[in-house]
Amino acid sequence: MILLRRLLGDVLRRQRQRQGRTLREVSSSARVSLGYLSEVERGQKEASSELLSAICDALDVRMSELMREVSDELSLAELAASAAAGEPVPAAVRPMLNSVSVTSVAGVPTERVTIKAPAEAVNVVAA
Repeated sequence: MILLRRLLGDVLRRQRQRQGRTLREVSSSARVSLGYLSEVERGQKEASSELLSAICDALDVRMSELMREVSDELSLAELAASAAAGEPVPAAVRPMLNSVSVTSVAGVPTERVTIKAPAEAVNVVAA
């Protein structure tokens, strides 16, 4: 099963790490406890829209950009799950994609499955 909170947490963590910032710095700027922010990044807690807004402000990232990245990852995770189940990639999606190999879906190792996915999204994690 693909959990939105895990994908959201992964994207938030990548945004923070791209900036070379620590959890402590971002939690202080966002005025949220370090432990809670850590749980959000690990996908253990569902963040409210108010909390997401504060984190985005602290990271100087638009919430729409954050959600777009989460949406892209969700699409890839769904494609990976479909490919692992032997379902075909929808015809409307094929022209926009490049080949990518998937070795696990929802954290479970699978046989190597090749799907079509955007070139910039090479590391997709679904859980």
